Amino acid sequence: MWHALGVDLGSTTAKAVVVAPDGSPLGSAVVQMGAVSKKGVERAIDTALDNAGLARADVARTVSTGYGRRLVEMADRSFTEISCHARGAVAMMPGVRLVIDIGGQDSKAIAIGADGLLDRFAINDRCASGTGRFFDVLARALEVEIADISDLAAASAEDAEVSGMCATFAETEVISLLAQDVAPTDIAAAVVRSVASRTIGLVAQVRKNDPVVMTGGVARNETFVAELSRQLDLPIARLDSPQIAGALGAALIARDDYLNSVPEDERTQAEWDRQRSGSPIEARHDCDGTRPHHDHGTGPHHDHGPIPVRLMPTVTRV
Repeated sequence: MWHALGVDLGSTTAKAVVVAPDGSPLGSAVVQMGAVSKKGVERAIDTALDNAGLARADVARTVSTGYGRRLVEMADRSFTEISCHARGAVAMMPGVRLVIDIGGQDSKAIAIGADGLLDRFAINDRCASGTGRFFDVLARALEVEIADISDLAAASAEDAEVSGMCATFAETEVISLLAQDVAPTDIAAAVVRSVASRTIGLVAQVRKNDPVVMTGGVARNETFVAELSRQLDLPIARLDSPQIAGALGAALIARDDYLNSVPEDERTQAEWDRQRSGSPIEARHDCDGTRPHHDHGTGPHHDHGPIPVRLMPTVTRV
């Protein structure tokens, strides 16, 4: 049996997802890197395949995406992050209309049409103040782990202000605030508000819509998601594995690309297998911990999801 592989090589993490012919994910991996690394992407691929009980010889088609997509030697084709995150988010949350992705080097707002296809997008790749790198800068200045930023910001008791116009200047500003004896919790909360505000500016370019979902590593920062939801004035659904959305989208594009090259009877069988599997691809919930429900007044809504899922994300360091 053939399989398809999607690889998302970002600036700080490498993600890989392998899917079956019906599109169901069989294994995934997230590898934390210090920088763009061929070693990291190879490890992500091998871990995802190991989780699926497969070898590289079982992969018929590979698509790469992300900041370092040209470095994925195994890739047959490369697609933009916009296309892959849109495809992956729709698969993980059918009916989504707005995807917000905040990566290490850029942030994106992606509008999805009623047909589930990419409609329009806006991207910020010129300044780190609206990206995950801003949180790296904050963690370094406060001398804490980046994973601690969410809890730190949630404990804030007083308002502080960070301009947020430039990550380099912001680091100086953070150090200045510390010198003024401003609590680290209040500084962390100020940065969270600043990044959320910059993200709202991106969303305004594509027009806000709901349902909304976040992808990327920053989606794991619960305090940020809650603040962005507040400023957006809409609930934001959180995926259980938001970091792999781009890699999943790449894998599904790889699947489609391979099916276009095989006889029609094999394409028909793969589509039949996909339609027979009817459970949602991934558990998801709003930022307040409840499952999202959307009644648009158009009668009964039967959301069976596109494909079942057995995601086994593995986070490792290189």
